[in-house]
Amino acid sequence: MAITLSDRAAKRIEEIRKSENRSKDCRLRIGVVGGGCSGLSYKLEFDDSEKNPEAKEQEIEIDDIKIVIDMRSFLYLAGTKLDYTDGLEGKGFHFINPNASRTCSCGESFAV
Repeated sequence: MAITLSDRAAKRIEEIRKSENRSKDCRLRIGVVGGGCSGLSYKLEFDDSEKNPEAKEQEIEIDDIKIVIDMRSFLYLAGTKLDYTDGLEGKGFHFINPNASRTCSCGESFAV
């Protein structure tokens, strides 16, 4: 599987989806884009469109959360776990990516 979600991440995604009044069929798009201090950055966004994912995208479902990942990002995200923390050292989503050879200190960008 390309990506997994911690229980905390799945719960937080559902909380955000509900607070933004998004439909239950709303997809979570996870991607990798160029940028950040290490070269690549993660991208998370909701997709309310009713169109089917394009042929070059993977759609998976984890804990009733539909996730769409484009094929380019899919290669970078293989084996990645998406977690959520709200502790003293920071609040937010964190990618635990075994493919990253280095990450920036804030954890929002990486290199392979």
